[in-house]
Amino acid sequence: MIPLIAMIAAVTLPGAPGRVQDVAAGQGFAGMVLLSEGGKVTLEQGFGTRVPQRMVRARTPSDFLATDSWRWASVTKQITTTITLQDVAAGRLDLDAPITRYLPDFKGPTARRITVAMLLGHTSGLPDSNANDGAAFRPGARLLPDAVCAGPPRDQPGASFYYDNCDFIVAGRILEAVNRKPFAQLLTERITRPLGMTSVRLAGSHVAGWGEQPVNLAAYGAAGAITGTVRDLWRFDQALIDGKLLPARQRALMWRGRPQYGYAALGQWVFDVPLRRCAEPQRIVERRGAIGGVQVRNYILPERNIVLIAMTNRDNTDFGELWQGKGLGFELLSAAACKGEE
Repeated sequence: MIPLIAMIAAVTLPGAPGRVQDVAAGQGFAGMVLLSEGGKVTLEQGFGTRVPQRMVRARTPSDFLATDSWRWASVTKQITTTITLQDVAAGRLDLDAPITRYLPDFKGPTARRITVAMLLGHTSGLPDSNANDGAAFRPGARLLPDAVCAGPPRDQPGASFYYDNCDFIVAGRILEAVNRKPFAQLLTERITRPLGMTSVRLAGSHVAGWGEQPVNLAAYGAAGAITGTVRDLWRFDQALIDGKLLPARQRALMWRGRPQYGYAALGQWVFDVPLRRCAEPQRIVERRGAIGGVQVRNYILPERNIVLIAMTNRDNTDFGELWQGKGLGFELLSAAACKGEE
């Protein structure tokens, strides 16, 4: 059943939901937005149309629905990190151990000096998986990401930060080796089944959206292959806030932003940022993703128990950077977390 709040686009809600509505509609956002406050979803609404139109009347109903399944892209990394730290908490995995302890057959030249923590923090020095314009992720690719990631390293382990999918493709292989189960099974047993995330799947085929080139989404694996609804992503976020997925110690480790790397934490970014009309800077857990034309922004304000998620099928949507104090992401978060003129 589609939530009523997602069906009635013309109704302006009071408080933070109404402010978020105003920002999304005012900036011509196309996609789905979800806001939760205190563990309760207060806005779940589509804006704009799936396919761009030359003219859209102000009251044109959105054809984005709460039941739509989206590519979560690199938000997958946030979930992979959570499963990894569950293994750390259970004593099955050591973040400071070399990855060859778990993957003795991994052929990377520097594998013996790469730790699990380096993978989760993007300091491994592994090759760039997007080399040759992302050829490894195209349908029918001769050289798949696993082989690319075992190739000549980009840098020495621990020498530099470099965001790349290879880190989490290898991390997924470690999870499979440690638990002797496919990553899809771990996802089901540890995350989706306990939380009732019934829409979530690991992509297993080639996909292409409106106006996109085909991509082998399955090749992203633990780095970016999860799909599901906006509501199910919220269920994951809320479970993190509520302490249902990780002990406090491991969650604090996962959410420890590192200033020297632009406040990258493990599998996400965590930082304090001033927002418009908020008296004090707010602590934000941010995880973004993009594959093809789909973009995702997943924001958690853990101390405020607020979650804001935006998903769009427009690759030209400019969310901006929160630390710059401008852009769609900044305005949406300010509307969600800070009181305006009511």
